[in-house]
Amino acid sequence: MDKERQASLSRIIHYTFNDSAFMIMALTHRSFSAQHNERLEFLGDSVLSFLIAEELYKRFPRIDEGDLSRLRAQLVKESSLSAIATSIGLGDFIRLGEGELKSAGWRRPSILADTFESMIGAIYLDGGIEPTHQFVHRFFETQLNEIDPKLIQKDPKTLLQELLQSKKSDLPIYTVVSIEGEAHSQTFTIECIIKKSDIKTQGIGNSRRIAEQEAAAKAYQLMLEII
Repeated sequence: MDKERQASLSRIIHYTFNDSAFMIMALTHRSFSAQHNERLEFLGDSVLSFLIAEELYKRFPRIDEGDLSRLRAQLVKESSLSAIATSIGLGDFIRLGEGELKSAGWRRPSILADTFESMIGAIYLDGGIEPTHQFVHRFFETQLNEIDPKLIQKDPKTLLQELLQSKKSDLPIYTVVSIEGEAHSQTFTIECIIKKSDIKTQGIGNSRRIAEQEAAAKAYQLMLEII
């Protein structure tokens, strides 16, 4: 990655790396090199979660832990992160292998979201918590200002579990039906089973969590029809 492109990205993210190796690693997908960004993604995910949690804690002193968790989940979910990454053109800088380039991997939400988290991890290691906080605040300021705690949406798994508990029914069981694709681009099929109600649904997604949520959403709708 040449100096001109590094400088271009630095202007976009409003941060100049002391060690450009962190930037390059954050942009390197596993399809490009054995030295890839997944460890930085792991770190960035945790740092982002902490910083968003801290911001929500300060902004909403009367909201309980459960609702704070749901607000945070909405802010850091894949679609939110990939939208931010897309808005700043991060996909143009991701280093991808030939297969991912052919399949337009730079536009895939999971890759965009993962790279955004990797960048957070890289900034944290390079500059510490303060510039990382500034980075996160800059790109999440609009979402944070628009949050309405009255409109907190529970995810399908939570809705399904609460509904079943209210009916004193068995809790759902989630099982993996299949995992297809290469390690860096997998598709999960998950089955949600509610034995007492004889309900079985399936969800498909590029992560186990997404597939479970889809299966839970279908099961929740079926439960509403029979109660």
